[in-house]
Amino acid sequence: MAQAGDGPTLNAADTAWILTATALVLFMTIPGLSLFYAGLVARKNVLSVLMNCFIITAVMSVVWVVCGYSIAFGDASPYWGGFGHLFAKGITTSGMSDGGLPDYLFFAFQMTFFIITPALMVGAFVERMKFSAVILFTIFWSILVYAPVCHWVWGGNGFMFDWGTKDLAGGIVVHLTAGIGALVACIMVGPRKGYGSAQLQPHSLPLCVTGTGMLWVGWFGFNAGSGLAANGDAAQTLVVTHLSAATATIIWSLCEKMKHGKASVLGAVTGAIAGLAAITPASGDVGPMGGLAIGAASGFICWFASTAVKSKFGYDDSLDVVGVHGVGGLVGTLMVAFFAAGALGGKSGADYASGAQFVIQLKSSVITIVYTLIVTVVILYIVKAICGGSLRVTDSEEEEGLDLSAHGESGYN
Repeated sequence: MAQAGDGPTLNAADTAWILTATALVLFMTIPGLSLFYAGLVARKNVLSVLMNCFIITAVMSVVWVVCGYSIAFGDASPYWGGFGHLFAKGITTSGMSDGGLPDYLFFAFQMTFFIITPALMVGAFVERMKFSAVILFTIFWSILVYAPVCHWVWGGNGFMFDWGTKDLAGGIVVHLTAGIGALVACIMVGPRKGYGSAQLQPHSLPLCVTGTGMLWVGWFGFNAGSGLAANGDAAQTLVVTHLSAATATIIWSLCEKMKHGKASVLGAVTGAIAGLAAITPASGDVGPMGGLAIGAASGFICWFASTAVKSKFGYDDSLDVVGVHGVGGLVGTLMVAFFAAGALGGKSGADYASGAQFVIQLKSSVITIVYTLIVTVVILYIVKAICGGSLRVTDSEEEEGLDLSAHGESGYN
């Protein structure tokens, strides 16, 4: 397991697991999320969505090395990590955490979260946002929204970390920020042509189902890897993650059956993602009972948000990023306060106070929502100005499809 010495020594088992988890989380974006989203758009935009996810993976990896890691995990203040680790300064092959994980491995694991979070937002504005605007928005947003919020919640001296905010793998850091960012973006970019009047159907549900399966499996690295150890806690986290996804799938399908008389494939896979998003913040603190409860709640609430609420307010959140990730992340972030209690199968001790924890969870969520909303609006106005006064492609380019108009290629012969 370790080699004797004065400082921390390598934990080979934990290192092997987090190496695997890092690969699993990257697998969630390419190809998991890419295929999930690609199957949901029109044939003429399938390559555009795949390219967005692929280029975001590349660009975010570079931004993480340049400044993202430093802002997120530096120790300049409780609100901002600072610039002490620009270009991975201070990270060495011999550096190691007290738990025996190489510093470079933690750096790489967190980089995969940095990649997938802005990629999630793509689903809200697919088929009409300029490629250049997507790239600029992603860069600015990751630096000014994701990295600071990550520091607040996961940085060793972040103020929400000091409050005791529970968010194992990103209910606040990943899903809530992405959901609010997606809401602002889809409103400011505007709806797709024909939204509300034409039938905008997925072009390939088999692609979507394939991507969902990859996401479900990859999520075990996302959640069970976030404890940074190969132990019983990781195993329990894996179990509750799976249970939440399974339960949400069932509940969403039942809602569709009761509402429309048929349970759709699209509904089942969307329900699974809702359950996975919702359990993410809670998965390190709840037991199987909590996994079932959070899965059931997210299955119903996210279904309602993605259908009735979206229809009521008329925003074109194309692939339900807001209803699934934003709402799901919030559901799990708040419910963990109760299902972390030992009496409900959670792992908290006898002195745990659910009410006090709920206040912390709510306060952290509200601050994140307000901050993300304001900063995202500012970023989009800046990007709009840079991109010639418009965030979206022309009507003729949208009609032709972004595969040809933006990339000069077609997904199908």
